[in-house]
Amino acid sequence: MTIETETEDTDNVNIFEVSDVNVYYGDFRAIRDVSIDIEANEITAFIGPSGCGKTTMLRSFNRMNDLIPTARVTGELKYRGVSLYDKRVDPVEVRRRIGMVFQKPNPFPKSVYDNVAYGPRIAGNVSKGAEMDDLVESSLRKAALWDEVKDRLKSSALGMSGGQQQRLCIARAIATNPDVVLMDEPCSALDPIATGRIEELMAQLKDEYSIVIVTHNMQQAARVSDKTAFFSVEVSEESDLRTGILVEFGSTDLMFSNPTDERTENYVTGRFG
Repeated sequence: MTIETETEDTDNVNIFEVSDVNVYYGDFRAIRDVSIDIEANEITAFIGPSGCGKTTMLRSFNRMNDLIPTARVTGELKYRGVSLYDKRVDPVEVRRRIGMVFQKPNPFPKSVYDNVAYGPRIAGNVSKGAEMDDLVESSLRKAALWDEVKDRLKSSALGMSGGQQQRLCIARAIATNPDVVLMDEPCSALDPIATGRIEELMAQLKDEYSIVIVTHNMQQAARVSDKTAFFSVEVSEESDLRTGILVEFGSTDLMFSNPTDERTENYVTGRFG
């Protein structure tokens, strides 16, 4: 089924509405009863200790968990008013509208040009020639990479620096004209200079895209995000299994200056996690 969203107006609209979402891997519940609304054209950061379900929640937004045979999702997760887990919804279209950038830069073993052109070619919505050239250039410009690679578009992307490769992955993600860009710790493998460039890029991109980022770096969340969600873990009394829970969600400024939950305060001040 083609996703027919209730609105394409991005002003004061919740891009995601999550109600009582649980994610299971077999019988193990990885995250429990998460409810959160994420607004369009903002940067939303997920923070919390290892194993609290940040990445699991992120992957639920574009149905990447579908690729794990034992994974299943319960509850309601809506994208622009459409239930993402409706059996009639095509997960391929979901991933076109909701792109993803991973923790480690993962360019294809192809040229810089072919990395960016790959998605539009597969989708079949852009022909070869000038139209594709324009799209590749536009995507690289949006990723703040064009000036660095315009003279070596046919060179292998594997010869680029780590920071350049990650910006290329961002260019590749936005080349398919997504609505949302998910970023799973996009700076964890990068040096401080490259990290700064990615953070500047995120601030520029939120004018056109909604961004959800998972980060272990609380300073990064404080610098780049508009809203922050703090996840934590609960340990089962019957076993040592750890289930992720959403503790608090709100304005980043308030989250770091005046959190409402003691667990959040302990985490952001370094007394826990």
